[in-house]
Amino acid sequence: MQNLYAQTKEAFLTADPDLKIQLTQQAVSRWNAGELEWLDGDTPEYLQQPGQPDKPDIVLPSDVNARKFGKEEGRAALIHSLAHIELTAVNLALDAVYRYRDMPQAFYADWMQCAAEEANHFMALRGRLREMGYDYGSFKAHGELWGMAIDTADDMLERMGIVHRALEARALDVIPKAIQRFDQAGDSRMIEILTMIGNEEIGHVSSGTRWYHYQCQQRQLEPNQTFIDLLWKYMKGPLKGPLNHEARLQAGFTEQEMTMIKMMKQTGKS
Repeated sequence: MQNLYAQTKEAFLTADPDLKIQLTQQAVSRWNAGELEWLDGDTPEYLQQPGQPDKPDIVLPSDVNARKFGKEEGRAALIHSLAHIELTAVNLALDAVYRYRDMPQAFYADWMQCAAEEANHFMALRGRLREMGYDYGSFKAHGELWGMAIDTADDMLERMGIVHRALEARALDVIPKAIQRFDQAGDSRMIEILTMIGNEEIGHVSSGTRWYHYQCQQRQLEPNQTFIDLLWKYMKGPLKGPLNHEARLQAGFTEQEMTMIKMMKQTGKS
């Protein structure tokens, strides 16, 4: 029987986006068919960087291409940034499976499903870029999301809390506004793509929440206050608003937690 960790490692280290997506889909298919061993595997290596293609150029967030929505090039730059986030999310899901061992089977099931859905998101966005005469790599991109993944890699609680519940959950807040803007631009295909992404991202953030709470329970930590402490540690302050209250509740945030996040702005760090 083939091994889950070997499959996800190969996909993670693959630089070519098309081949990465193909290998990810193959691994997910084999996992779903019960063809991958997950109870045994090699000792995980410290994989600091996923395989990266020659393009896009990875720059500081302040140096990415302007996304002026009134021009098609600006809209393409925005779509490109979303595609880059989705490809990074594929790597995040693969890395979670490979890095964190001795977890319940449901953990690997969650992140293999996330890997498959993030791969679909990337392909849909890349397809739209190609329809517009661009491609993945046509614009610059930044590595802020993956940088935070490295910063939190040694602690699964912090990875789940910050990468998935703070950074990835940002999609829940911004996608509704993005849908409105593409609607105004008459781009029905992007409305379809963003609606799909928005719906499925709730599930991805829910997975982050589920395993964040699992880690809190294992360590006997109160999850709401622990999350606030993580925001101070890594984000240096409250989440950027406005927050999509309803979507975050669907993704596992509690009313108390949402209140505590809002209070961070008023009280400052204690």
